[in-house]
Amino acid sequence: MSEVYRRAEARDAERLADLTYRAYELIRELGLHWPAAHADVPLVLQNIEENECYLLEADGVPVATLTLSTNGESKAITELPFFKWFATDPDVSGRGYGGRLIDWVEREIVLGKHGHREVTLATAEKHPWLVEMYERRGYTRILEIDAKNGDGLMYLFRKNIADSRYSDDYAIQRS
Repeated sequence: MSEVYRRAEARDAERLADLTYRAYELIRELGLHWPAAHADVPLVLQNIEENECYLLEADGVPVATLTLSTNGESKAITELPFFKWFATDPDVSGRGYGGRLIDWVEREIVLGKHGHREVTLATAEKHPWLVEMYERRGYTRILEIDAKNGDGLMYLFRKNIADSRYSDDYAIQRS
């Protein structure tokens, strides 16, 4: 099985809209007001154009996607790089694709390309497993936010990727 990590392009919008919409079913059920939960082709195209949207393909088919926000929407709460729109195709969940994509974007894009030592993301307290998943991945809660929009308590997480397992591997690979 071949895996390809790359930046998404406009030609990927239809497949990423389908993947994201299906992956965010639980988000819709929880009543969270996240734009990705209502992903359609125009919204995905906007995300691709305004941000750095990455995907992991397995045998030529997108199986996971993650966006590094570059349009400034997170500047009100953090100046650090901010991840959003993380999704794994529900048909292949549990196979590690999402985790490998996060690892790749942290190492190659945030640390390698942009030179940032830390990255942030946010998720809802009421999501049944995302908080624990991000904590297992080394993210630490740094802020609690209630935007009073019905989402309830949101956590902003930060991870120091320069001090993580990547820093030594990255230095060796780039030497």
